[in-house]
Amino acid sequence: MTTPDAARALDVVVVGGCGHVGLPLAIGFASRGLDVGIYDINQAAVDLVNGGELPFQEDGAQPVLERALQDDRLRASTDPSIISRADAVVVVVGTPVDEHLNPNPHAVGRSLEANIGQFRDGQLLVLRSTVYPGVTRNVERMFEKAGVALDVAFCPERIAEGKAMVELFELPQIVSGRSQEVRDRAGKLFGHLTDSIVELEPEEAELAKLFTNTWRYIKFAAANQFYVMANNNGLDFERIRSALSQDYPRASDMPGAGFAAGPCLFKDTMQLAAFSDNSFALGHAAMLVNEGLPLYVVSQLEQKMDLSTTRVGILGMAFKGESDDIRSSLSYKLKRILEFRAGSVMTTDPYVTVDPTLSTLEEVVAGSDVLILAAPHKAYRDLGGLVGDKQVVDIWNMLGDGTTV
Repeated sequence: MTTPDAARALDVVVVGGCGHVGLPLAIGFASRGLDVGIYDINQAAVDLVNGGELPFQEDGAQPVLERALQDDRLRASTDPSIISRADAVVVVVGTPVDEHLNPNPHAVGRSLEANIGQFRDGQLLVLRSTVYPGVTRNVERMFEKAGVALDVAFCPERIAEGKAMVELFELPQIVSGRSQEVRDRAGKLFGHLTDSIVELEPEEAELAKLFTNTWRYIKFAAANQFYVMANNNGLDFERIRSALSQDYPRASDMPGAGFAAGPCLFKDTMQLAAFSDNSFALGHAAMLVNEGLPLYVVSQLEQKMDLSTTRVGILGMAFKGESDDIRSSLSYKLKRILEFRAGSVMTTDPYVTVDPTLSTLEEVVAGSDVLILAAPHKAYRDLGGLVGDKQVVDIWNMLGDGTTV
């Protein structure tokens, strides 16, 4: 157990701070001169951070982490007592949906309750995790019942994974609290990162976060539905999209087709669906389109070949381009379908290191009859003569040749 400098007061502690959301925030605060602590139960990740290594890929974060450690502005620990040393505590605990697509509104509260003895009067508690509406109120009541007089704010994280070290300092920060005093205190904390502070009530901010991710998920679903329509008629969706959006601002935000996945968009759409008593038809329709795209690709291949004897290679297993994150990646859903329907399946990814079943790009290309470009890594933009005349299913249009399936 790591217990560095136990007597030293801290400006802020990030709970769950070795993850994709917490660590960029922690080192961002440290880069602005704050004394920052991290509490995380993952000893391996804590050791990596204290050793100056990132547990995951995040553009531009490595030198910021190294500088924070050199300046003695950052320390990570598996000892929850570090929480008591901070003026502000930011919680970034994950909030998944279960196997029935129901949100767990108790995840954040139970995590806090397990360490409630580490909190003290006068602290600022910031909920950073995406939460089911009403969780902030429940957390306030939990601390009131425990007799701990602290300020509770909800300040949602809105950065895109891989862009944290830019967006933390450029995007407006939403802060919410039950009183102006709490909002001012949270605004002062995040004012170290950005001058643009937007105030809301807690329930408004909780919905703002869910609306943000759900809106993106719905836009991706619309694009994927358009892709299916065009592809079913032998037409190039990307050619159509590029034409209709050229110098036409009202269509400039139409995304390209591709697997819409990851740990947030689907989950938050389902949280919003549950909040609306499962009457959110648009959200459920978006889920069916996006989650159904891997099966659509396989079904299209089955119409054109004997898939049961075909060797299929999947290029890219991360949930998005230039990422090593495989959480909720639809590439793995595609793999499971192909393992049942295809002759064989091989997979590769230039960034993913946690999957021992991956092969090299060269091995996958050589051992496959058909290749599916599943994650839009820049490395795949120029496959050149490597693939020869093999069919490449390119939903993302990475190759720019209008390939359909």
